[in-house]
Amino acid sequence: MAISLTYEEWIQRVKYGIYTEAGNCPVTSLLIMLQGKWKFQIIYEMCIKSPIRFGELRKNIDGITNTMLTSSLRELEKDGLISRIQFNEIPPHVEYSLTEKGTALFPVFYAMTKWGLTYIP
Repeated sequence: MAISLTYEEWIQRVKYGIYTEAGNCPVTSLLIMLQGKWKFQIIYEMCIKSPIRFGELRKNIDGITNTMLTSSLRELEKDGLISRIQFNEIPPHVEYSLTEKGTALFPVFYAMTKWGLTYIP
């Protein structure tokens, strides 16, 4: 069951810890899911264009290797943030897209954008 908090409730409760029904910290769980150098950037690229093919992602993310992109995509898929569709055509290709769970991160990226526009010249 999802728990809804207002910002004011969050300010009051965060000092004492906020936990899921399973006893986890929801922030820690999300940070573990998104840890690593590339996952935030992969999801951000998928905010811009989804579905997107592997080659487009690799081209848009400067410095990422095929191995690291593959590994990160697999982890994001395992966590339910993206989906992978393989097309059995000639030539075969794969498309990645955000799931509903992944799309639910849009407000996080919006808040990060607002912060960046405010504090980064």
